[in-house]
Amino acid sequence: MSELVELTRALVAVESINPDLGVGGSGEAGVARVVADWAARAGLDVELEEAAPGRPNVIVTARGHGDGRTLMLNAHTDTVGVVGMAEPFSGRLDGERLHGRGAYDMKGSLAACLLAAAEAGRRRLAGDVVVTAVADEEFGSVGTEAIALRRTADAAIVTEPTDERLVLAHKGFAGFEIEVAGRAAHGSRPDLGIDAIVRAAPVLSRIGGLDEQLRGASAHPLLGTGSAHASVISGGQEYSSYPAWCRIVGERRTIPGETTEQVAEEVAGLLGDVDGSWRLTLGREPFEIDADAEIAALVARLAGAPEPVGISYWADSALLHGAGIPTVLFGPSGAGAHAEVEWVDVESLTRCRDLYVAVATEFCA
Repeated sequence: MSELVELTRALVAVESINPDLGVGGSGEAGVARVVADWAARAGLDVELEEAAPGRPNVIVTARGHGDGRTLMLNAHTDTVGVVGMAEPFSGRLDGERLHGRGAYDMKGSLAACLLAAAEAGRRRLAGDVVVTAVADEEFGSVGTEAIALRRTADAAIVTEPTDERLVLAHKGFAGFEIEVAGRAAHGSRPDLGIDAIVRAAPVLSRIGGLDEQLRGASAHPLLGTGSAHASVISGGQEYSSYPAWCRIVGERRTIPGETTEQVAEEVAGLLGDVDGSWRLTLGREPFEIDADAEIAALVARLAGAPEPVGISYWADSALLHGAGIPTVLFGPSGAGAHAEVEWVDVESLTRCRDLYVAVATEFCA
C-alpha cells in the first residue's frame, strides 16, 4: 500500500466534523495531531496555532536552503456530518476508490500536500513549501482567515477537489435577513391585527424579481451571473393569532465586480416601503485570478494545459488572494462531497501530489 493511501486513510479514520454545523462534531484537534505527528516524523517544521479556542491550524514547512520563493499548499481538516453513511471513517479501498468522510473533501488533498512538502524537503529547494492544514472551512473559515492575517507566501494552491481542473474564479456570497413588522391580535379581530406574513408577500416577489434581473445581466465568462433566493421564512405564534412578525432569510451569490455595498442597496430595496428592518449577515467576496498570472500559467503548463474553469461555490482561495497571495485551485477527482457515499480516486490523488511537487520544484527553485 502506498504512503499516500496510508496517510489518507489515517486522516479519514479520525472524526473531524465541524462543531459549528450542529451535528455533533468533535472538531479538528484530533486530526491536527495526526498531521503534526506525521510531519514531525518526516523531518518537517511543525507549528500549531489556534484559529479559535480548540480549533487548531497546523502549519507544516519544508524549509528552503536559499533565497527562493515560498509556495503555500492549503487544505482544510474539518468535514461535514456523517448521517446516512455506512462506514464514514473506514478508509475502505475499492479498486482505485478510497472511501470515507473527507476522503474527497479534502483529506486526500491534505495527504498529497504533506507528501509533496516532504519531497520538497528532500530536494533541498531554495524556497519554502508551506502546508496550511486549516480548521473551519465548512462553516466560517476562521482557519484560513487566521493564515491570511499572520502568514504570507509568493503564491498558493488551494487543493480543493476540482477533478483536476484548474480553477481561476469562484462566486462570493452575502446572506441577508429581512423582518417584516405586523401587529399581534386575536384571529377574530382583524380591526386590531396586522398580518406580517401577508405583508411579506411583496418582499418575496421582489426577491424573485431581483434574481430574474441578475440572471438576465451580462455573464462572467467563467461564472455566469449572480443570483438571489429566499432560503428560510418564519413568523407568527399560532393559527388563531395575527402574526406580529415575519422573517425572511436569503442569500445573494455574487460574481467579480459585484460589491457588498451593491448588495446592501439591493436588500434595502427588497424591503421597499414595507414596515420592517433588514441586515446583511455573513458574506464573502468572489475570487478571480488572471490566466496569465505566473502561478496560474505554471500550474496550467505542468498539468497539461487543462482549460481554466470557474466554480459556483465559495472557497478559502478568496481569503488568500484577497491578502495579496496569488492563488489558484487544483485538486483530485472523486465524488460525494457532503453526500452519503464519498470517495477519492487514488490515481488522481497521486497525479495531484506529483503536480504539487513539480510546481514547488520550479516555483521555489
